[in-house]
Amino acid sequence: MKILVINAGSSSIKYQLLNMDTETLMAAGIVERIGDIQGVLSHKKYTDGDEQKTVIERRIDDHKQGMHLLIEMITSSETGVISSTGEIDAIGHRVVQGGESFSRASLIDAPIKAAIEKNNPLAPLHNPANLTGIEVAQQLFGDTPNVAVFDTEFHQTMEPKAYLYALPYEFYQELKIRRYGFHGTSHKYVAKNVAAEMGKNPEEVNVITVHLGNGGSITAVSKGRCVDTSMGMTPLAGIMMGSRCGDIDPAIIGYIVQEKSLSYQEVDAILNKESGLKGICGMNDMRDIHESAAQGNQRAKLAVDMFTYRVKKYIGAYFAALGRVDAVAFTAGIGENDDIVRAAVCEDMSGLGMQIDPEANHGRISTRKKISAESSSVQIWVIPTNEELQIAQDTMAIVKDM
Repeated sequence: MKILVINAGSSSIKYQLLNMDTETLMAAGIVERIGDIQGVLSHKKYTDGDEQKTVIERRIDDHKQGMHLLIEMITSSETGVISSTGEIDAIGHRVVQGGESFSRASLIDAPIKAAIEKNNPLAPLHNPANLTGIEVAQQLFGDTPNVAVFDTEFHQTMEPKAYLYALPYEFYQELKIRRYGFHGTSHKYVAKNVAAEMGKNPEEVNVITVHLGNGGSITAVSKGRCVDTSMGMTPLAGIMMGSRCGDIDPAIIGYIVQEKSLSYQEVDAILNKESGLKGICGMNDMRDIHESAAQGNQRAKLAVDMFTYRVKKYIGAYFAALGRVDAVAFTAGIGENDDIVRAAVCEDMSGLGMQIDPEANHGRISTRKKISAESSSVQIWVIPTNEELQIAQDTMAIVKDM
């Protein structure tokens, strides 16, 4: 079965074509700057372990034209890996916000599209673009089934005590203000695969999944089900991130508005784009921050210390929430590649049964690897995430019995 995974943004379309019989990547790419004076398509073809890259620069008027271009790439005799779109068995779409409407992937029809659109106010920058990708795919791929996979669905197993905010209850009833969580496909993928590496079913273990990239979130998973997660109604909440502030005292916003004579919109932009690591030391790439800290930049060192401290605190909180923890799994760009961060997060955690093996932890880790010491009662793992594969697996589960 061949599945095309689509992640449509406001001015871009990311895509992957996977052969699910072998769970291998056939082609991948991104169409960027849709609607700009000059757009860009970067395409990669994978055959027998080799990678062939093609870059095209031209005006791309809209998502329909961008989708036509990626279809040309995957079916062309030079850059393609299939002869026609008829070989594609299903299309899986990443949708950021499913609200309370979706607790699993769903075959897309008119009512499903209406339900996605109803959640647009909860993700105004993402859901409309995701819907555009769905509608264009339905136009261009005929009767090929389309499946929506939601960033939020994995977190729908949280109980009200975990997802509700201590606000007037009618705000939840009327406006659906609550914790939704994000990175759900990543947390789901990592949780089930760390269980597999431990030789167990997901239902047999309690895991804390630690997704650390430019955006970051941490999730407590009990027996394969999310019981709590660090991001909130939006991806701004939780740990400190590349340019997002994470958890702060909400009264700070009003204070900044008053004292700096800024609008709410200006403060919101600062919290999302100028805060986090970037706000403390002026950089949001952890590699640059480590290099600067090594050269004596105290603000860079402070940024790393703040980041790892906040991650450590969330892990400790989720030990309390879960009661018993069998494994902690690091993933995503920082989680997989940054041994300094992993070591700092796990330092002085022996009281919770976590002890890292410095040799096993050393360097970038591109494969699933246990990095805990033999004396550690809680296993510590690095599990490279693969959100596109998880979307393809969820899509296949929906369409295989059609």
